Amino acid sequence: MKLTKILLAISATLSLNLAQAATIDLSTYTVSTTHALDIFNGTTGPLSGLEASAVTYAADRNSLFFVGDEGTGVIEVSLTGQTLGYMYFDWTGTGSNKHDTEGLTYLGNGELVVGEERLQDAYKFTYSNGGTATLANNFVSISNTSVGNNGMEGISYDPRNGTFVSVKQISPEDILAGSLTFSAATGGLPATLPSNGVSPTGGGVSTMTTLFNPSSLGLASLSDVQTLGILGSDDLLILSLDSRKLVTADRSGNVKSSFDLSNVLPHNAIEGVTVDSLGNIYLVAEQIQDGSNLPLDPNPKSQLIVLTAAVPEADTYAMLLAGLGIIGFVARRKQA
Repeated sequence: MKLTKILLAISATLSLNLAQAATIDLSTYTVSTTHALDIFNGTTGPLSGLEASAVTYAADRNSLFFVGDEGTGVIEVSLTGQTLGYMYFDWTGTGSNKHDTEGLTYLGNGELVVGEERLQDAYKFTYSNGGTATLANNFVSISNTSVGNNGMEGISYDPRNGTFVSVKQISPEDILAGSLTFSAATGGLPATLPSNGVSPTGGGVSTMTTLFNPSSLGLASLSDVQTLGILGSDDLLILSLDSRKLVTADRSGNVKSSFDLSNVLPHNAIEGVTVDSLGNIYLVAEQIQDGSNLPLDPNPKSQLIVLTAAVPEADTYAMLLAGLGIIGFVARRKQA
């Protein structure tokens, strides 16, 4: 009887610990590797990876996609940064004249959503290596407001329920959550676009509303967001370029853990974050732009940064599982 109680107690403790492990504790993470990302000049025009601004993990491909804020297209890479393919963006009919792609998220089955900062519009497309995505065919305006170079900096899909979370950079900061549908633009663009562009008529429907007041995060800007639904957690990973910090927070805005990025490629602007199904974190950073590489590097590249959690926690679980096995064996021997 006592052995049964012990077995149940250890089982409950193990279940609790495993459940807690589904969320990310950034205090256990370290930078494991960095990888230089290729720069492309495609056959139908330039496709640059020079200023990497957003990254997303594709679970069914076990790969990463990233975009640069040049807005020319999307590049697929391995988890160690090797190029696997690329696809161009066709901005015709979108009303964008800056093509400032700062957000990217993966939906599954080859579908992605890319966000344009200044219009705060999002575009859904199906990846085809070497192809071209006509973005106006599937778009939605999240705010119907052109805000210039301080708008949408990140967007993330939650695979548990099909909802999205997005962040606005500054002036003011904002963090939104809700659903998005996508449909084609129907035109209505002026002959001459305003400086930041203008969203066309048509498109899908957004129910995105403010999730919480981002001032509770204590961050100087919001540069990207990643839902942790892939880990079964309701928490969010939030990146701040200006604070050089990565934090986890619940959906009420309470910070649960943080990671200081001050000494991680300190001369590169770190602008994108994603997480894989094992809890490994991937960040993308632009090439050096602060002049610290003078004379200028003739081959500047964006960087992929990989953060991994410390191993001892897995050892702890292994020992608990081993203990459960031993106790179960002893219990069976006594019953025999």
